[in-house]
Order: sequence, then structure tokens, then C-alpha cells
Amino acid sequence: MRFRNAFHITIDNFSSAFKLLVYRLIVSVLTLSLVYVILELALSVIVTSTEVDMLVGLVGEFFRALVSGDSARLSTFQSDFTSAIADVLVLIAENGGAIAGAVVGVCLIYLLSRFLNGLSHFAAASIMNDRMSAFSRTTFSEAFFRNIGSAALYEVIYVPITFVYDAITLLACWFLFFYLPSLFPSWGFLSVLIALSLTVAVYLCMQSLKLTFVSAWIPSVLSGKTSVAKGMSVSFRSRKNLLHRFASFLVANYIIVVVNLVFMLFTLGSAGLITVPLSYLFLLSIQFVHYYEDGGRKYFVSVNNIAGNTQSEYPTGDSLEEINKKINASSEERTAASEKEDAAEEN
Repeated sequence: MRFRNAFHITIDNFSSAFKLLVYRLIVSVLTLSLVYVILELALSVIVTSTEVDMLVGLVGEFFRALVSGDSARLSTFQSDFTSAIADVLVLIAENGGAIAGAVVGVCLIYLLSRFLNGLSHFAAASIMNDRMSAFSRTTFSEAFFRNIGSAALYEVIYVPITFVYDAITLLACWFLFFYLPSLFPSWGFLSVLIALSLTVAVYLCMQSLKLTFVSAWIPSVLSGKTSVAKGMSVSFRSRKNLLHRFASFLVANYIIVVVNLVFMLFTLGSAGLITVPLSYLFLLSIQFVHYYEDGGRKYFVSVNNIAGNTQSEYPTGDSLEEINKKINASSEERTAASEKEDAAEEN
């Protein structure tokens, strides 16, 4: 039920996908331009070297051998790749100062891009929350600037934490993929397939675990009206339906990978312009659905479909106009209406 509701909410917020796409394209052009300038100035000697050309060629050979099933080439790839890496490391050591400056600069630009993209992510979440809570349609610019303070603080905390987490995840996947086949050299191509399968599984499980623990962070700030720091605490300490949340994010991540790969494969990558931003919205909708359901709150799935706690103060028998009036009413108006209903029942 939650998964189905999240899917419908994603489709209902389809227009946000194009706004996210345009915003992220602008940020990508700006950040990639800065990265290009840094790499061109600091790493031109290394990038144009024969050692790097050989390493890039080996990577291409690996994927061609993987697709064609050339087990003989795959069995010798690790030694060749290790030798190529060693040659590149010697070249890097000779140009250590330029490399260090370029690495620091690229990392800072990457963090900046994560921060800027996160602001749009928060704005899309605000639009989705307004739609789910009151079925109102908020413009992207209004949601962006209305929550710019909370969004900036959230990203300042979230980006460094997830950067370290993702770096550890990628490091674990690196060792798993490149060193697991060496434990079973007699298995040949089968050991490479097993390593690749396990690497993908570990990466998606780690991402799902991250999403599980931060799933209530943004919703608690936007819907629960808590501070960013308190929202983080609430999200990290939440244990309600923990396994259910993890399973839903794991399934969602697998679906996202399959859908993006299939659509991009048959459209030469062009479908990614739609499926990638929709993937972000889908994960956001799952977070909000879990937050509303676990908190016993009602929310709009569509104009005539209200889900959540059946004991909510907004009964599903009311019309849409009546529900919106109750949702948007002040506390004094709600109290007066409740007293009026109680008096009518006594009479």
C-alpha cells in the first residue's frame, strides 16, 4: 500500500521532474566548467601521458572482455591493471603538488554541486509536502526561496556526512570487486560475475540503509515543523517499521536501477533526462509516505484518494473543499467547530 501510494504521489508531482532537470543541468554546466579549468591547468601533463592512456585503454578492454565473455583476458586483467596503476602512481608522485591542489579543488567543487543540487531537492520535497498535506500546488521558486534557510543548513550537515559514508561504501565495493575474484582464480569468468553481482548488491544495500536512517529528516522539518538539528535526531533515532522502511528503499533502488538502465539502453541515454529526476522524486515520496503513515497522519494521494490513519480528525467522507477548510483552519476555528459539534450532539 505504501509503495503504491508513493508511486501515485510521484506521478502527481511529475512536473517537478522537469524543474529539477533544468536546475541540475545548470548546476552541472557551471561545476563541470570549473572542474575542466582546474584539470586543464593542473593535470594537463598527467592527462595526456602514455601511462594514463594505457590505463584508460585497459578499462575499455575490461568491459569489452566482460561483455564478450573473454575469460582468458579477464584472468590476466588484474595483473595488467595493477601494473598500469603503479605506473600512474609513479607519474603522480612526480607531480605531487599539482595533483594535491587539483584533488582538493575537485572535491570542493563536488561538495558545492551536492550542496546546490540539494537545495532543489529540498524545494521539490516542500512542493510534495504541500501537495500531500493540503493538495495545494506550490511553485518551484516559492518553495525554493521559502525554505532556503532550512535547506542550506540541512545540506551543510547532510553533504559532509553522506560524502564520508559514500566514500567508505565505494572503497568497500572497490575491494570486493577487484579482490574477490583472486580468491577463486579457477572459477574464471564466473568469479568476475559473482564479484560484480555482490558489489552491486552491497552498494544498493548501503544506499538503502542510508536512506532508511535519514528518511524522516526532511519530512520532519517540512511537515513536522521541527528544526533541522532536531529533525536529524528524530530521523536517526526512529526505529518504527525500521525493517519495513529498509526493504522498501532496497526494492525501490533495484527498480530505479533496472528502469534507468532499460530506458536509457533503448533510447540511447535520452530517457535518463526524465527517469533520473523521477527517481529522486520517487525516493522522496517514499520518505514522506513512511513519515505520514508512521506518524498516524492522513495525506492526499490524489484528489479523491486520502490515505493514512483512519482515525484522523479529517474523515474521508468529507468533500475535498471541507477537508481543505479543516486543514487550513486555525486552531481557534477548529476548537469552535468542535464545540459546536459537541453542543449539537448533546441537544
